[in-house]
Amino acid sequence: MNLAGALADSVQRHAERTALFWGDRVYSYGELWSHSLFIAGILRHQFGVKQGDRVGLWLKNCPEFIPAFFGILQAGAVVVPINNFLKPDEVQFILGDAGIDLVLTDSELSANFQVLKAARPALKLMNVETVLGSFPIPPGNMKFETEILKNPERHASDLAVLIYTSGTTGRPKGAMLSHGNLLHNVESCRIVLQTVEQDRFAVLLPMFHSYMITVGMLLPLFVGGSIVLVKSLHPVRNAIQELFTRSATVLPAIPQFYRSMTNADIPVPLPLRICISGSGPLPVQVLKDFEQKFRIPLIEGYGLSEASPVVAKNPLDGTRKPGSVGLPIPNVEMSIQDDAGRPLGPGEIGEICVRGGNVMLGYWNHPEETAKAFRLGWLLTGDIGYRDEQGYYFITDRKKDMLLVNGNNVYPREIEEVIYQFPNVKEAAVVGQPDSRRGEQPVAFVVPSEGATVDPEALLKFVRSKLADYKVPRRVILTGALPRNATGKILKTILRQQLG
Repeated sequence: MNLAGALADSVQRHAERTALFWGDRVYSYGELWSHSLFIAGILRHQFGVKQGDRVGLWLKNCPEFIPAFFGILQAGAVVVPINNFLKPDEVQFILGDAGIDLVLTDSELSANFQVLKAARPALKLMNVETVLGSFPIPPGNMKFETEILKNPERHASDLAVLIYTSGTTGRPKGAMLSHGNLLHNVESCRIVLQTVEQDRFAVLLPMFHSYMITVGMLLPLFVGGSIVLVKSLHPVRNAIQELFTRSATVLPAIPQFYRSMTNADIPVPLPLRICISGSGPLPVQVLKDFEQKFRIPLIEGYGLSEASPVVAKNPLDGTRKPGSVGLPIPNVEMSIQDDAGRPLGPGEIGEICVRGGNVMLGYWNHPEETAKAFRLGWLLTGDIGYRDEQGYYFITDRKKDMLLVNGNNVYPREIEEVIYQFPNVKEAAVVGQPDSRRGEQPVAFVVPSEGATVDPEALLKFVRSKLADYKVPRRVILTGALPRNATGKILKTILRQQLG
């Protein structure tokens, strides 16, 4: 089985069912399938795409993303989703690293084409909007179908998607995800989220991100469900109106969106049966405020691109623990280990390690980095945490973000959770500043709520009442916003640079 074959199975069962909502436009499974085949044929016959070629997919959230994604797979090639917020120089790095000579994009992003081509003369571009705009519907153009289906079968172990990491720890690396990796993760998520064909998944995060590829696109399509592709997030109330209009049942989003929902004037009850938070720590206060207002389960989970990406979630049925990322999803193992690879017991802090069919093949063209990422079959996530007696996992921080203050380990997330309890704090991030006497000192960047102020001295006094003195930030820096990448992750590297 491969990803294109999994979609074909859904199409055979649900050809006339709605697969995608986009504003007033509705796309059936059969329509998306024929669009995918049409793109695959053009890729092979006009652009000469061969099996195993890497093809860039540089699109904003739009209906064309889905047939472009599966069209690349149908042509036997490898999908390389590209962050549409990147500047040409950043895109150029990915094109060179992945060896990409063809990019599927749209009219707006194609304006960068000449800049990219100047550095990569062999680069070709395909405007997906233009191609599908000429597609005859109905009855559809299936002339390439027979020939495509004769192409060599793509196996579960074959490379399907090359996901470039966000680069928060340096130059982005391409995580190699096989067809089997992604199918494994989709099935695990189907079980843990109790997904059925009646579900409608709201997609408002960027589709190029591994989480949206797996949970926002592949999961609903493979179970026969629907995707509600939200056109705009601003204002939040308008985005929520789309969820009402299309009766969305599942919402995967980031902590900031749930905070905005809590603070916005939104009618209740919502049609959603479950909300899922990922991409960053969910402050306990946000979780409590959201569930108190909407009476909808807000499930915190954990994952990383290298694991396709979902690793853990709080259970939908059973105990959900605020502050915890939950239990390993089905058929995935987690372990807390020390630097020597020794498993640690409940309550002991160490590195979170992952093992299972969802774990990547390795990093593209980086055998040394791949070797560093694995130890005795375990993926080393770089995240620090512990598990409790019931097997629930808690993340204290990124390994690189852990501070050493006077020989004591200090985990910024612990400090951030306390800061969030202080009145009028909208967002907070704690980083370390080198200190010749104490090694490092924590510094807190704080964003006040709209129209409110935060007294730094009062905040520090509050933190000191909750935490040991060595954990209290040396100072508080008030700011209007925290730097984030396209998926909402706080870029602490930039905050450290601001400290000098």
